This record gives sequence, structure tokens and C-alpha cells, in this order.
Amino acid sequence: MKKKSILNTELVLESLKDAFVKLNPKVQFRNPVMFVAFLGAIFTTILTFSTPTLFNIQVSLWLWFTVLFANFASAIAESRGKAQAASLRKTQTEGLAKKWVHGKEISISALGLKKGDEVVCEAGDIIPADGEVIEGIAMVDESAITGESAPVVRESGGDRSAVTAGTRIVSDRIIVRITSERGHSFLDRMINLIEGATRKKTPNEIALNIVLSSLTIIFLLTVISIKAFADYSAIAAKQDLSHLVTLPVLIALLVCLIPTTISALLNAIGIAGMDRLIQRNVIAKSGRSVEAAGDIDFLILDKTGTITLGNRMATELIPASNVDKKAFAEIAQLASLSDETPEGRSIVVLAKNEFNLRAEVLHDKNSHFIPFSAYTKMSGLDFVDDHGRTTRLIRKGAVDAIQKHIESLGGTFPNELQATIELISKKGGTPILVSEGNRILGVIHLKDVIKGGIKERFLEMRKIGIKTLMITGDNPLTAGAIAAEAGVDDFVAQATPEIKLALIREEQKKGHLIAMTGDGTNDAPALAQADVGVAMNTGTQASREAGNMVDLDSNPTKLLDIVEIGKQLLMTRGALTTFSIANDVAKYFAIIPAIFGSLYAQSNHNGPLNYLNIMQLHSSESAILSAVIFNALIIMALIPLALKGIPYKPQTAAQILRHHLLIYGLGGLIAPFVGIKIIDLLITSLGVVA
Repeated sequence: MKKKSILNTELVLESLKDAFVKLNPKVQFRNPVMFVAFLGAIFTTILTFSTPTLFNIQVSLWLWFTVLFANFASAIAESRGKAQAASLRKTQTEGLAKKWVHGKEISISALGLKKGDEVVCEAGDIIPADGEVIEGIAMVDESAITGESAPVVRESGGDRSAVTAGTRIVSDRIIVRITSERGHSFLDRMINLIEGATRKKTPNEIALNIVLSSLTIIFLLTVISIKAFADYSAIAAKQDLSHLVTLPVLIALLVCLIPTTISALLNAIGIAGMDRLIQRNVIAKSGRSVEAAGDIDFLILDKTGTITLGNRMATELIPASNVDKKAFAEIAQLASLSDETPEGRSIVVLAKNEFNLRAEVLHDKNSHFIPFSAYTKMSGLDFVDDHGRTTRLIRKGAVDAIQKHIESLGGTFPNELQATIELISKKGGTPILVSEGNRILGVIHLKDVIKGGIKERFLEMRKIGIKTLMITGDNPLTAGAIAAEAGVDDFVAQATPEIKLALIREEQKKGHLIAMTGDGTNDAPALAQADVGVAMNTGTQASREAGNMVDLDSNPTKLLDIVEIGKQLLMTRGALTTFSIANDVAKYFAIIPAIFGSLYAQSNHNGPLNYLNIMQLHSSESAILSAVIFNALIIMALIPLALKGIPYKPQTAAQILRHHLLIYGLGGLIAPFVGIKIIDLLITSLGVVA
């Protein structure tokens, strides 16, 4: 999915239009703070018609700009999602489907398919609806969904059986059982989620809205008290303050003091968090799951494919005591030529890299390949003479398979290699034996290679208080060795689905928030139980339904990125909330002294409150107008930060709080003094106010 620039002209124009559409009172009512600003703009406009002064007109306009800028912040975030959703809609087709009924194909409209129907899909066909492969195997082009051009395997009876509507069959033939009704497919839900149409406020957002609404009530009472204070002081000082404390001034003051900045950006921050996940090809089923990812303190990671590359690689050739190493490497390479597994390929490459061997002694006429088989657990090569008699038997395979092979030929297992085999197993590796005839020539060390940089990422997680646990079906010795090398905090070996589920429940009882990944039907219970369950797109329909996120790339390591994006969302919201509240407090102390600087003045001198007028604003009218303009412009200035998010750094909660208070808290206090003063100088020099 291609990322849209924030300054994309098309998106900006569309968002400007949506900003006016969002002036609908029903839309405004969803945000209590901005609804107050919306009502303020309406009342000020009405008052302006009755008293059309230049000051009232300008205040009305800037109050409307404040509301429109808030609408624009949400609209620009939503527009990027709509652009992505539009591209996904293009993949939806309404063509014909080949329904499989009693062993026959019947062509019907794809619109008529129902859950439980079976359809035949062949090379070149577009899969008409979400489903699971129940018969056959095929290569499927999922680039329309994942953006990855390489086709993937989909087959029946495994964890790669789920297929998605809109993807295309590249080869072979499969029968698919439909698992979703029309309009409720994975693609339909993805489009709705991207557009933000179904985005609901998260618990933290609801709590923050309550706090902001409470602050709004407090500032409303404050503004009302200012009116009462002005009336009382006017009588006591025998001054006329009616020209200072007008209804438009009070409304403008209220809008300036309530937390409009964070309220205007709150929705955009949430949408942008989901958008950042989408850029990583992860679909979150709700904003709550993105937010929960930021609170995660316990990661459960599968070993294979997450911590390790998933394919064991040959790392060392260990010949027996009486065997030359180069000769052993040559025989190991020959024995692996017919092994098409990644492990077999790695043995060929290792022999080539260490000794520049290229199987020069191999002649097709006098050789017979023995392909690797999961049944025999061996591969090899037989050399024959011109009469077809076997002259050499070379084999490579698992320890038990090779042991049985040489014993069947009258050989014995050498005790000298037992210590080497045990040492490799203790290190978390897999020993592979190589034999010629009835004699074992040596051991190959296969190692499940740790992914580059994974140990450093686990260290970062540990710094911010996240515990990592590796879960694997391997034996305890192998699991322990991999866990130590990867740097995880703990591990569980020989894990079953029941163990995973019990483990998650136990940790949740301790107050931990759990995140995990999975792709199989047997992972579904654990994915559903986890606070953040990331299902692989290549997995089964059951796992995709159980998880609250789906990784379109099916990369288990993505879980670490998801946690970082969740934390970035929370950090961004926290930073801008700190800035907004500090901003409002600063505006209060900046504006009030400027308005009442002449109160209780004697002998043409300024009153005592003027000593607090640090900015020395030109007049009460310029102070209010400058504050209203600043209040509107600061929303626009912070939109890029709300959409992009503040830079993520692995820090503890205490460090983040200190950083927010120092940068955004202090910045929120200083910015109004600087901004309002600059605007005051501009509008007075231009003659906008008297």
C-alpha cells in the first residue's frame, strides 16, 4: 500500500471540502470541546449581525476557522485512508463464479454466493469470496492485498488454507469453501477499517475526553466569573468596562481557554496510528487494539520464523578423526545435491564456500540420485559402474536414520561422534550424519539462525519494561540454547496450544497485557485470549477471525513493530495533551492581564494587573484577537506532528513523562507568549485593530 504524502494536493483539496461537510451539528456533537467552540462561533456570528463591528467580524471568522481547522485535521487523516480503500475497491469483482455442486461446475454470479458454498478456482481465476481451500494446492497472487508480487502457496489441510476475495490463481486448481457472506468479507472489513467508518473511541480516548470536558466546564465557570468580576470591579473602581467585557469577547476568551488543541487533533492521532499500521501492511480491527499494543508489557513470540529465520542452516563440517575435512566436505556436498530443502541447499553452499567445491567428480551416466524424503529422512547419491553395479553409497540424514542405514549394511555406530552430537544438541543445533557405505564419515552442524538485530530489539524492549518469552515445540536443550543466544527473558519448550492458552491466562491474572502471533487453527484460542493477537494472513480463517490484527505480509517479527507503533500513538497523544493544557494555562495568564490592565488605574497610569501583562499587548481587543488567531493557527501547525507521530525511542514511563514535561509542557507554556505577541505586532501594524 503506497503511502500518501500529507501535502498531497488531491488529499488536501478533498479534506478542505470534508472540513465544511463536518460542520454538521451531529458530527460536531461527538467532540464535546469542539462542540462548545462550534456553538461559540454560531452565537458570535449572530451577535455580529446585530452589532457588525470590525472586531466582532474578525472574532467570528477566526472562531469558524478554529472549528474548520479541527475538522480539517480529522479529514486529512481520514482522506489518506479513503485513498487506500479506493485502491482496494478496485480489486473487488462482480464476475462469474464456478460453483461446485454434486461434482459439477455451475456458473453463477459471484454476487449469489453464500457462506458454505463451494467454488472451483483455476489458473487465471479471481477468487470471488473469502474462503478456505478444501481440496488441491495452487499458487495465488495476493499482490492486490499485500503489495507483494511473488505468488504464495495455498493448500488444503494445513495452516496455509485461507484465501481472500480479489486475489488471483496463478497455477493449478483448487476447491474453496466460502466462509463469509457478501459485504462481510475480509476485504470489505479492511476497507471499512481503513476509511475509519467503524473506528470507535478507545477507553483511553473516552477517559481523556471526560478530562477535557471537565476542563471545559472549569474554564466556562472561570469565564462566567470573569464577567461577575468585571461588573463588580467596574462599580468599585467607578469605571466603565462594558466595552471590554462584551459577549463576543467572553465567547472568544472561552474558546481560547478550553483545550481545543488536543480535542481538535485527538481523532486524527487515533486514525494516524491505524494508518501507520496499514503502511506496515497490518490491519487493526479496532483502534482499541492499536492502543492496547502501546500498553503491552509481555510479548509471547514463536521461535521459528520470529526469533530465528525458520530454516536451519549448515554452519560447520565436523569430520571423523580419520577423515580429511575437504574429502568429507566433498562427500557431504554430493549427498546433499538431491536435497531441495533449505537445509540441503545450505550444505552445498557451505562446502562450496569453504573449499570451492562444485561436484566436479559427478557424471550423470555413473550416478543415481536419492532425493530427500520426509519418510526416510535421508538423501544421497549412488555411484554405479558401466554394468549397473553400485560402487559407492553416499547418504546424508538424521542421526537415527543414518544409524539404521549403516547397521543394515553391517556397520557400527562410532562412539567417538556421540560427544559431538550431544554438544551440537546442547547448543540448540541439529546434528546431521554423513556416511559412505557402512561407515560414518562425520557430522554436519545445522543451526536455526537467529535473525539479525533481534537481540538488540529485545534489549530495547527490556529497557522499557516489556518481558519477552519464546515459545517453541523444540526440546528444552535446544530451546534454552536459542533463548540464550537471542536474549529473550524466558522460554517454554515443547509447547502445545493448551499450554499457550493457560500461560496467557496466568500472566493476565498477574496484571500483564499480552501480545502474541499465530497462524494456525490451533493458535486461535490463544490469539483470542491475548490482548493483542496478530494473525498471519497466510493462516487459517479461524486464526484470522480470532486475532484483532492481521499481518498481510505474514511476518511474525512484525509484532515488535506493532508494539512500537502502539507506544508511538500513546506518546504522541500524551505529548500533544501536555502541550495543549500548558498552552491553555499560558493563554489565561497572557490574556487576562492585557484585558484588565487599565482596571483600578489612577492618574492616567495603568492598573495593578498591568504588571502581569508581560507581553505588553497593544490593547484588550488586540489581545483577544491575537489569542483567537493563535488558537486557530496552532491546530494547523500541529497537524503534521499528529499524523506523523513523535519519534519513538525506547524509554521508561518516567523518562517519557520527563521528556513530555520538558519539551511539550515547557513549549506549551512559552509558545502562546511568543505567538500571541508576534500576531499582536502584525495586526496592530496592519491596522486590523484600533
